[in-house]
Amino acid sequence: MKALKASIRVAVTALALSLSLGSPSHAGEDEASVLSQQMKELYRAGKYTEALPLAQKSLALREKEFGPDDAKLAMPLNDLGTIHYNLGQYAVAEQLYKRSLAIRENAPGSDQAEVATGLNNLGDLYRAEGRYAEAEPLLKRSIALREKTVGPNDPSIVMALSNLAAVYSGQGRYAQAEPLYKRGLAILEKANGPNDPEATILMNNLADAYTHRHRYADAERLLKRSIVVTEKAFGPEHPDVAQALNNLAALYARQGRSADAERLFKQSVITFEKTLGPNHPDLADVLENLAGLYKDQGRYADAQQVLKRSMAIRGKTGST
Repeated sequence: MKALKASIRVAVTALALSLSLGSPSHAGEDEASVLSQQMKELYRAGKYTEALPLAQKSLALREKEFGPDDAKLAMPLNDLGTIHYNLGQYAVAEQLYKRSLAIRENAPGSDQAEVATGLNNLGDLYRAEGRYAEAEPLLKRSIALREKTVGPNDPSIVMALSNLAAVYSGQGRYAQAEPLYKRGLAILEKANGPNDPEATILMNNLADAYTHRHRYADAERLLKRSIVVTEKAFGPEHPDVAQALNNLAALYARQGRSADAERLFKQSVITFEKTLGPNHPDLADVLENLAGLYKDQGRYADAQQVLKRSMAIRGKTGST
């Protein structure tokens, strides 16, 4: 069964940076900054559909003000790409990420931290699509840039560490993934304390590695902790809660705890529907997991019904 490893908040740092362009000197830029602030708040709440038009308008205002290749466009392009990423619109996100990264790399005296963010985000997009050979060098380069500019223990390095580990997990290389997840989690806990919602991604991904190495008790502990931390920070209706519910359900299914697994899969489906809508690739993954559970129980009609819906989502989004 699939444990969802997409890093939902892959570019929270990038979103924050986009609001630090200095004091606006033109009316258009001022409006764009206000839109960016509103977009960031919606994004943090997991309201990606509502954030999308604000990000689009903010980018359009900056393009009109500065032109299509100005360095000030790199972050708004990245932000818009990240929203499309979280909506499962990977092809659109890829083009926005590539354009943002090209602007950053070509800018005179380019900010290496911003380049590292762009490499991380494009690398994680490829990871989400299973394009591991393309993802790995981008993420390694992102990590190397962070280590060179801010040192090996700065929190800004954590997302690329987690995403590289997720690449290894996706290839079944769990022994290589585990120390990267642990390193990232230790950095965040030292910097922000034990209840940092940004750390829940690593909790889920480390739990997935533990699950595949049959360390079920360790995995369950991390997944339950991630749910508590996320609900405390964002409330129960958040995509990260849905993700953790799916992962905990998949763990229970492995252990033969079918009733618990079914309940949590269904709860994950409901939460994803409320937060990301009825046609998101992550929802398709949960439905496939639920179908697999039904199949294992001999409930073939139920399995077929759920799988049919998952395949319909795949057809609409082009995801695999």
